Amino acid sequence: MKSRKFIDRLIVQIRSGKGGDGSKSFRREKYVDRGGPDGGDGGRGGHVVFVGDSNTDSLQPLFFESLLFAPDGGKGAGQGMHGADGKDLVRRVPCGTQVFDNATGARLADITEHGQRFIAAKGGAGGLGNVHFKTSTNQAPEKFTPGKAGEEYELLLELKSIADAGFVGFPSAGKSSLLAALSDARPKIAAYPFTTLNPIIGAVAFENFAQIKIADIPGIIKNAHEGAGLGIEFLRHIARAKVLIFVVDMAGVDTREPWTDFRTLRAELKAYNPALLDLPSLVVANKMDVPEAKANLSAFKRKIRGVKPIAVSAVTGAGLEALKAALFDLLKPEIRDAFKAAECEGTRPTATSVASEESCHEEDVITPERLSRASFLDLPKPKKTKQEKKRW
Repeated sequence: MKSRKFIDRLIVQIRSGKGGDGSKSFRREKYVDRGGPDGGDGGRGGHVVFVGDSNTDSLQPLFFESLLFAPDGGKGAGQGMHGADGKDLVRRVPCGTQVFDNATGARLADITEHGQRFIAAKGGAGGLGNVHFKTSTNQAPEKFTPGKAGEEYELLLELKSIADAGFVGFPSAGKSSLLAALSDARPKIAAYPFTTLNPIIGAVAFENFAQIKIADIPGIIKNAHEGAGLGIEFLRHIARAKVLIFVVDMAGVDTREPWTDFRTLRAELKAYNPALLDLPSLVVANKMDVPEAKANLSAFKRKIRGVKPIAVSAVTGAGLEALKAALFDLLKPEIRDAFKAAECEGTRPTATSVASEESCHEEDVITPERLSRASFLDLPKPKKTKQEKKRW
Protein backbone atom coordinates (compact mmCIF):
# COMPACT_ATOMS: atom_id res chain seq x y z
CA MET A 1 0.00 0.00 0.00
CA LYS A 2 1.34 3.42 -0.89
CA SER A 3 2.14 5.54 2.18
CA ARG A 4 0.13 8.65 2.87
CA LYS A 5 1.89 11.89 2.02
CA PHE A 6 2.95 13.81 5.12
CA ILE A 7 2.60 17.57 4.78
CA ASP A 8 3.47 19.93 7.61
CA ARG A 9 3.80 23.24 5.74
CA LEU A 10 1.64 24.77 3.01
CA ILE A 11 0.10 27.99 1.73
CA VAL A 12 -3.66 28.41 1.36
CA GLN A 13 -5.75 31.19 -0.15
CA ILE A 14 -8.83 31.98 1.93
CA ARG A 15 -11.79 34.27 1.36
CA SER A 16 -14.83 34.76 3.54
CA GLY A 17 -18.28 35.23 2.08
CA LYS A 18 -19.68 38.58 0.96
CA GLY A 19 -22.64 39.91 2.90
CA GLY A 20 -26.00 39.81 1.16
CA ASP A 21 -27.47 43.06 -0.21
CA GLY A 22 -30.34 44.74 1.53
CA SER A 23 -33.70 44.83 -0.22
CA LYS A 24 -35.69 47.73 -1.64
CA SER A 25 -39.29 46.69 -1.32
CA PHE A 26 -42.69 48.25 -0.55
CA ARG A 27 -45.62 46.56 1.02
CA ARG A 28 -48.37 46.06 -1.54
CA GLU A 29 -51.29 44.24 -0.07
CA LYS A 30 -55.02 44.36 -0.60
CA TYR A 31 -56.83 46.68 1.78
CA VAL A 32 -53.51 48.06 3.06
CA ASP A 33 -53.17 51.64 1.84
CA ARG A 34 -49.70 53.13 1.75
CA GLY A 35 -48.05 50.03 3.11
CA GLY A 36 -44.64 51.62 3.23
CA PRO A 37 -41.15 50.10 2.94
CA ASP A 38 -40.61 46.50 4.02
CA GLY A 39 -37.23 45.55 2.50
CA GLY A 40 -35.28 43.13 4.69
CA ASP A 41 -31.57 43.00 5.48
CA GLY A 42 -29.01 40.81 3.76
CA GLY A 43 -27.41 37.85 5.49
CA ARG A 44 -23.88 37.67 6.84
CA GLY A 45 -21.23 36.06 4.68
CA GLY A 46 -19.72 32.77 5.83
CA HIS A 47 -16.58 32.71 7.98
CA VAL A 48 -13.47 30.64 7.23
CA VAL A 49 -12.70 28.72 10.42
CA PHE A 50 -9.85 26.40 11.43
CA VAL A 51 -10.53 23.91 14.24
CA GLY A 52 -7.91 21.89 16.12
CA ASP A 53 -8.35 18.13 15.82
CA SER A 54 -6.28 15.68 17.87
CA ASN A 55 -7.20 12.87 15.45
CA THR A 56 -5.44 14.61 12.55
CA ASP A 57 -1.65 14.55 12.21
CA SER A 58 -1.02 16.12 8.80
CA LEU A 59 -2.07 19.10 6.69
CA GLN A 60 -2.45 16.75 3.75
CA PRO A 61 -6.25 17.25 3.31
CA LEU A 62 -5.71 20.98 2.73
CA PHE A 63 -2.99 20.25 0.17
CA PHE A 64 -5.73 19.31 -2.30
CA GLU A 65 -7.95 22.22 -1.24
CA SER A 66 -5.69 25.25 -1.25
CA LEU A 67 -8.53 27.64 -2.16
CA LEU A 68 -10.90 28.05 0.77
CA PHE A 69 -13.80 30.29 -0.23
CA ALA A 70 -16.81 30.57 2.08
CA PRO A 71 -20.30 31.11 0.56
CA ASP A 72 -21.92 34.54 0.37
CA GLY A 73 -24.87 35.67 2.45
CA GLY A 74 -28.36 35.74 0.94
CA LYS A 75 -30.10 38.90 -0.22
CA GLY A 76 -32.89 40.46 1.79
CA ALA A 77 -36.48 40.31 0.54
CA GLY A 78 -39.82 41.99 0.92
CA GLN A 79 -42.03 41.66 3.98
CA GLY A 80 -38.97 42.34 6.11
CA MET A 81 -37.43 38.96 5.32
CA HIS A 82 -33.77 38.62 6.34
CA GLY A 83 -31.39 36.98 3.90
CA ALA A 84 -29.83 33.66 4.92
CA ASP A 85 -26.39 33.79 6.52
CA GLY A 86 -23.62 32.16 4.52
CA LYS A 87 -22.54 28.78 5.88
CA ASP A 88 -19.20 28.87 7.67
CA LEU A 89 -16.38 26.99 5.94
CA VAL A 90 -14.82 24.87 8.71
CA ARG A 91 -11.63 22.90 8.19
CA ARG A 92 -9.93 20.69 10.77
CA VAL A 93 -6.19 21.00 11.31
CA PRO A 94 -3.79 19.07 13.58
CA CYS A 95 -3.18 20.35 17.08
CA GLY A 96 0.07 22.30 16.91
CA THR A 97 -0.77 24.17 13.70
CA GLN A 98 0.43 27.76 13.50
CA VAL A 99 -1.23 30.23 11.15
CA PHE A 100 0.83 33.05 9.62
CA ASP A 101 0.00 35.92 7.29
CA ASN A 102 2.11 34.95 4.29
CA ALA A 103 2.49 38.58 3.20
CA THR A 104 3.76 40.02 6.51
CA GLY A 105 4.96 36.93 8.32
CA ALA A 106 2.89 37.83 11.39
CA ARG A 107 1.62 34.90 13.42
CA LEU A 108 -2.16 35.02 13.63
CA ALA A 109 -2.94 31.91 15.65
CA ASP A 110 -1.41 28.91 17.40
CA ILE A 111 -3.93 26.07 17.52
CA THR A 112 -2.77 23.73 20.28
CA GLU A 113 -5.94 22.18 21.75
CA HIS A 114 -8.62 19.86 20.43
CA GLY A 115 -11.70 21.86 19.47
CA GLN A 116 -9.91 25.22 19.52
CA ARG A 117 -11.46 27.48 16.88
CA PHE A 118 -9.81 30.30 14.95
CA ILE A 119 -11.80 32.49 12.59
CA ALA A 120 -9.23 33.15 9.89
CA ALA A 121 -11.53 35.37 7.79
CA LYS A 122 -14.76 36.96 8.99
CA GLY A 123 -17.73 37.06 6.68
CA GLY A 124 -18.93 40.44 5.42
CA ALA A 125 -21.89 42.07 7.15
CA GLY A 126 -25.22 42.04 5.38
CA GLY A 127 -26.64 45.23 3.86
CA LEU A 128 -29.62 47.13 5.25
CA GLY A 129 -33.05 47.07 3.67
CA ASN A 130 -34.98 50.25 2.91
CA VAL A 131 -37.14 49.72 5.99
CA HIS A 132 -34.30 51.22 8.05
CA PHE A 133 -34.37 54.54 6.17
CA LYS A 134 -37.99 55.47 6.75
CA THR A 135 -38.44 58.87 8.41
CA SER A 136 -41.30 61.27 8.98
CA THR A 137 -40.24 63.26 5.94
CA ASN A 138 -39.26 60.31 3.77
CA GLN A 139 -41.90 57.65 4.16
CA ALA A 140 -41.12 55.87 0.90
CA PRO A 141 -37.31 55.54 0.90
CA GLU A 142 -35.67 53.75 -1.97
CA LYS A 143 -32.32 53.65 -0.27
CA PHE A 144 -30.71 50.35 0.73
CA THR A 145 -27.11 49.30 1.28
CA PRO A 146 -25.14 46.49 -0.36
CA GLY A 147 -23.46 43.80 1.69
CA LYS A 148 -19.84 44.25 2.70
CA ALA A 149 -17.12 42.29 0.96
CA GLY A 150 -15.49 39.38 2.75
CA GLU A 151 -11.87 39.23 3.88
CA GLU A 152 -9.22 37.62 1.69
CA TYR A 153 -5.79 36.47 2.77
CA GLU A 154 -2.93 34.22 1.79
CA LEU A 155 -1.99 32.18 4.83
CA LEU A 156 0.96 29.97 5.67
CA LEU A 157 0.08 26.93 7.79
CA GLU A 158 2.95 25.31 9.65
CA LEU A 159 2.63 22.23 11.84
CA LYS A 160 4.69 21.84 15.00
CA SER A 161 3.80 18.51 16.53
CA ILE A 162 2.86 18.50 20.19
CA ALA A 163 4.83 15.93 22.18
CA ASP A 164 6.17 15.72 25.73
CA ALA A 165 9.59 14.45 24.64
CA GLY A 166 11.52 14.27 21.40
CA PHE A 167 14.11 11.85 20.06
CA VAL A 168 17.26 13.38 18.55
CA GLY A 169 19.89 11.20 16.95
CA PHE A 170 21.90 10.20 13.91
CA PRO A 171 20.38 7.99 11.20
CA SER A 172 20.48 4.31 12.17
CA ALA A 173 20.89 5.13 15.86
CA GLY A 174 17.85 2.98 16.58
CA LYS A 175 15.33 5.75 17.32
CA SER A 176 12.49 4.01 15.47
CA SER A 177 13.20 0.67 17.15
CA LEU A 178 13.29 2.39 20.53
CA LEU A 179 10.01 4.19 19.86
CA ALA A 180 8.36 0.92 18.84
CA ALA A 181 9.65 -0.79 21.99
CA LEU A 182 8.45 2.00 24.30
CA SER A 183 5.13 3.00 22.76
CA ASP A 184 2.20 1.96 20.61
CA ALA A 185 3.76 3.51 17.49
CA ARG A 186 4.77 1.24 14.63
CA PRO A 187 7.36 3.19 12.61
CA LYS A 188 9.19 1.75 9.64
CA ILE A 189 12.35 -0.06 10.73
CA ALA A 190 15.07 -1.06 8.27
CA ALA A 191 18.84 -1.52 8.14
CA TYR A 192 19.63 1.63 6.18
CA PRO A 193 19.89 5.35 6.99
CA PHE A 194 16.94 7.76 6.86
CA THR A 195 14.32 5.07 7.30
CA THR A 196 12.21 7.70 9.08
CA LEU A 197 11.17 10.35 6.59
CA ASN A 198 8.35 11.98 8.56
CA PRO A 199 7.82 12.83 12.23
CA ILE A 200 6.12 10.03 14.15
CA ILE A 201 4.49 10.34 17.58
CA GLY A 202 3.98 7.44 19.96
CA ALA A 203 2.24 7.27 23.35
CA VAL A 204 4.10 5.65 26.25
CA ALA A 205 1.76 4.18 28.88
CA PHE A 206 2.66 3.66 32.55
CA GLU A 207 1.23 1.27 35.14
CA ASN A 208 -0.67 4.11 36.82
CA PHE A 209 -2.43 4.82 33.50
CA ALA A 210 -0.48 8.04 32.90
CA GLN A 211 0.76 8.68 29.36
CA ILE A 212 3.44 10.72 27.64
CA LYS A 213 3.94 11.38 23.94
CA ILE A 214 7.32 10.99 22.25
CA ALA A 215 8.14 12.42 18.82
CA ASP A 216 10.63 10.74 16.51
CA ILE A 217 12.05 12.85 13.68
CA PRO A 218 14.36 11.99 10.75
CA GLY A 219 18.00 11.55 11.65
CA ILE A 220 20.36 14.52 11.92
CA ILE A 221 23.91 14.47 10.55
CA LYS A 222 26.83 16.86 10.58
CA ASN A 223 26.17 20.16 8.74
CA ALA A 224 22.44 19.50 8.73
CA HIS A 225 21.88 23.23 9.34
CA GLU A 226 23.50 23.81 5.93
CA GLY A 227 21.17 21.34 4.22
CA ALA A 228 23.11 18.09 4.56
CA GLY A 229 20.99 14.95 4.70
CA LEU A 230 17.35 15.79 5.23
CA GLY A 231 18.35 19.09 6.78
CA ILE A 232 16.89 20.28 10.08
CA GLU A 233 13.45 21.39 8.91
CA PHE A 234 11.82 18.65 10.99
CA LEU A 235 13.37 19.98 14.21
CA ARG A 236 10.37 22.27 14.61
CA HIS A 237 8.39 19.16 15.54
CA ILE A 238 10.32 18.89 18.80
CA ALA A 239 10.38 22.64 19.47
CA ARG A 240 7.39 22.22 21.81
CA ALA A 241 8.89 19.23 23.64
CA LYS A 242 9.57 19.53 27.37
CA VAL A 243 12.40 16.98 27.32
CA LEU A 244 14.97 16.04 24.66
CA ILE A 245 16.19 12.46 24.39
CA PHE A 246 19.57 12.07 22.68
CA VAL A 247 19.69 8.57 21.21
CA VAL A 248 23.32 7.53 20.66
CA ASP A 249 24.47 4.41 18.82
CA MET A 250 26.85 3.24 21.54
CA ALA A 251 27.96 0.25 19.44
CA GLY A 252 29.32 2.49 16.67
CA VAL A 253 27.81 0.24 14.01
CA ASP A 254 28.40 2.82 11.27
CA THR A 255 32.06 3.26 12.35
CA ARG A 256 31.25 6.53 14.09
CA GLU A 257 32.38 7.47 17.58
CA PRO A 258 29.42 7.81 19.98
CA TRP A 259 30.93 10.81 21.82
CA THR A 260 31.51 12.60 18.51
CA ASP A 261 27.90 11.93 17.53
CA PHE A 262 26.67 13.47 20.78
CA ARG A 263 28.76 16.61 20.34
CA THR A 264 27.64 16.95 16.72
CA LEU A 265 23.97 16.66 17.68
CA ARG A 266 24.31 19.42 20.27
CA ALA A 267 26.12 21.63 17.77
CA GLU A 268 23.36 21.19 15.18
CA LEU A 269 20.66 21.97 17.74
CA LYS A 270 22.53 25.10 18.75
CA ALA A 271 22.78 26.20 15.12
CA TYR A 272 19.02 25.72 14.71
CA ASN A 273 17.78 27.15 18.01
CA PRO A 274 20.06 27.62 21.06
CA ALA A 275 17.03 27.54 23.36
CA LEU A 276 16.67 23.81 22.69
CA LEU A 277 19.85 23.14 24.65
CA ASP A 278 18.25 24.73 27.73
CA LEU A 279 15.60 21.99 27.86
CA PRO A 280 16.00 19.06 30.27
CA SER A 281 17.54 16.13 28.44
CA LEU A 282 18.36 12.45 28.71
CA VAL A 283 21.13 10.57 26.92
CA VAL A 284 20.24 7.04 25.85
CA ALA A 285 23.07 4.62 25.06
CA ASN A 286 21.31 2.35 22.57
CA LYS A 287 22.36 -0.99 21.06
CA MET A 288 23.95 -2.25 24.28
CA ASP A 289 23.30 -5.80 23.07
CA VAL A 290 26.23 -5.40 20.64
CA PRO A 291 29.58 -6.52 22.19
CA GLU A 292 31.46 -3.32 21.28
CA ALA A 293 28.94 -1.13 23.10
CA LYS A 294 30.24 -1.81 26.60
CA ALA A 295 33.77 -0.50 25.88
CA ASN A 296 32.38 2.50 24.01
CA LEU A 297 30.12 3.36 26.94
CA SER A 298 33.11 3.52 29.29
CA ALA A 299 34.95 5.77 26.81
CA PHE A 300 31.85 7.94 26.42
CA LYS A 301 31.67 8.57 30.16
CA ARG A 302 35.34 9.57 30.22
CA LYS A 303 35.09 11.95 27.27
CA ILE A 304 31.67 13.51 28.06
CA ARG A 305 31.83 14.71 31.64
CA GLY A 306 28.67 15.26 33.68
CA VAL A 307 26.45 13.03 31.51
CA LYS A 308 25.06 9.74 32.76
CA PRO A 309 23.75 7.74 29.80
CA ILE A 310 20.92 5.28 30.29
CA ALA A 311 22.06 1.99 28.79
CA VAL A 312 19.28 0.31 26.82
CA SER A 313 18.72 -2.19 24.06
CA ALA A 314 15.65 -1.75 21.90
CA VAL A 315 16.15 -5.33 20.66
CA THR A 316 16.28 -7.15 24.01
CA GLY A 317 14.31 -4.61 26.05
CA ALA A 318 17.09 -4.15 28.59
CA GLY A 319 17.04 -0.76 30.31
CA LEU A 320 13.66 0.30 28.95
CA GLU A 321 12.04 0.38 32.40
CA ALA A 322 14.84 2.61 33.69
CA LEU A 323 14.31 4.96 30.74
CA LYS A 324 10.55 5.07 31.36
CA ALA A 325 11.16 5.82 35.05
CA ALA A 326 13.52 8.67 34.17
CA LEU A 327 10.95 10.12 31.77
CA PHE A 328 8.23 9.86 34.41
CA ASP A 329 10.37 11.69 36.96
CA LEU A 330 11.16 14.50 34.52
CA LEU A 331 7.70 14.98 33.01
CA LYS A 332 5.48 13.97 35.94
CA PRO A 333 2.48 13.10 33.74
CA GLU A 334 -1.00 13.27 35.17
CA ILE A 335 -2.27 10.08 36.77
CA ARG A 336 -5.60 8.85 35.41
CA ASP A 337 -8.68 9.00 37.66
CA ALA A 338 -9.11 5.21 37.67
CA PHE A 339 -5.74 4.77 39.36
CA LYS A 340 -6.40 7.59 41.85
CA ALA A 341 -9.70 6.02 42.91
CA ALA A 342 -8.02 2.65 43.43
CA GLU A 343 -5.26 4.24 45.52
CA CYS A 344 -7.85 5.84 47.80
CA GLU A 345 -9.40 2.42 48.43
CA GLY A 346 -6.00 0.86 49.06
CA THR A 347 -6.07 -1.40 46.01
CA ARG A 348 -4.12 -1.46 42.77
CA PRO A 349 -6.23 -1.24 39.60
CA THR A 350 -6.20 -4.00 37.03
CA ALA A 351 -7.69 -4.26 33.58
CA THR A 352 -10.67 -6.09 35.09
CA SER A 353 -11.25 -3.61 37.89
CA VAL A 354 -11.10 -0.63 35.53
CA ALA A 355 -13.51 -2.23 33.07
CA SER A 356 -15.99 -2.97 35.86
CA GLU A 357 -15.48 0.16 37.94
CA GLU A 358 -19.18 0.37 38.77
CA SER A 359 -19.14 -3.06 40.43
CA CYS A 360 -17.68 -1.48 43.60
CA HIS A 361 -21.01 0.26 44.15
CA GLU A 362 -23.54 -2.50 43.56
CA GLU A 363 -26.05 -0.87 45.88
CA ASP A 364 -26.33 2.04 43.41
CA VAL A 365 -27.05 -0.21 40.42
CA ILE A 366 -30.75 -0.66 39.58
CA THR A 367 -31.28 -4.10 38.10
CA PRO A 368 -34.57 -5.43 36.66
CA GLU A 369 -34.92 -7.74 39.69
CA ARG A 370 -34.58 -4.86 42.17
CA LEU A 371 -36.97 -2.74 40.13
CA SER A 372 -39.62 -5.47 40.16
CA ARG A 373 -39.50 -5.59 43.99
CA ALA A 374 -40.00 -1.83 44.39
CA SER A 375 -43.09 -1.35 46.56
CA PHE A 376 -43.86 2.14 45.31
CA LEU A 377 -44.21 1.06 41.67
CA ASP A 378 -47.24 -0.73 40.26
CA LEU A 379 -45.64 -2.38 37.27
CA PRO A 380 -47.54 -4.74 34.95
CA LYS A 381 -46.43 -8.32 35.31
CA PRO A 382 -44.65 -9.73 32.27
CA LYS A 383 -46.75 -12.11 30.22
CA LYS A 384 -45.75 -15.75 30.31
CA THR A 385 -44.75 -17.41 27.12
CA LYS A 386 -46.41 -20.58 25.85
CA GLN A 387 -43.45 -22.66 26.93
CA GLU A 388 -43.60 -21.26 30.46
CA LYS A 389 -47.34 -21.97 30.66
CA LYS A 390 -46.75 -25.60 29.65
CA ARG A 391 -44.21 -25.98 32.44
CA TRP A 392 -46.83 -24.94 34.99
